[in-house]
Amino acid sequence: MKLFSVLVASSFLTISAFGVSPAQKAGIQKAPVSGLRKDAAATSPLFRDPSLTRGGAVPGWAAYNEALDKNPLPTKAFTSLVGWALGDFLAQVFISGGPFDWKRFITLSAFGFLYHGPSGHYFYNFLDRKIEGTQAKHVAIKVAIDQLIWCPIFMTVFFTYLGLVNGDGLSAIGNKIKNDLFSACQGSWKVWPLVHTINFRFISTKHRLIFINGVQVAFNMFLSLIGTKKA
Repeated sequence: MKLFSVLVASSFLTISAFGVSPAQKAGIQKAPVSGLRKDAAATSPLFRDPSLTRGGAVPGWAAYNEALDKNPLPTKAFTSLVGWALGDFLAQVFISGGPFDWKRFITLSAFGFLYHGPSGHYFYNFLDRKIEGTQAKHVAIKVAIDQLIWCPIFMTVFFTYLGLVNGDGLSAIGNKIKNDLFSACQGSWKVWPLVHTINFRFISTKHRLIFINGVQVAFNMFLSLIGTKKA
């Protein structure tokens, strides 16, 4: 219940961070529209107007967007590294208790960098290319694909990665997946359909991962706990 409350709070904080507020009047010029933003998903109402200030003029936001444009893959990888590192840190400090497990912290942070960020980059770009538009039917199809196909694949990779890092055999890894895959997916289905409805309806393609990581800081607390639970 405590973790669910954190998830809900994280969701609202992330959504509010992407809120739109009027920019200051000091000579703002509209930037030219990039050819990379022609599809509907990439021109969401939260990001398409450069005369508006997003997230209360978050420091470094312009630099982060520039990095997304110039080096999207490594930028998203580092974004997920931060999200997973923070999620496990909070899980260990506020939920697990006991001595801080640095191996676990580094293992989960590396997973964010090596798999979550890069795979999310390619998956969401692919999904937005194949299913264009932000109408209700398009959003519903994307959410269904994400949760019914991508989620089990992602969780399977997650448990396999943890098993290999810990030196587990294929039998132990298989038992872990068999015992915990459905529970992990159930946890996802309680949170992510709503989050991704907002994500696919309002958030531009290049900003999907930072939005997801904002919410996933709390969800990663759940994953770090279930991922390190003994099979």
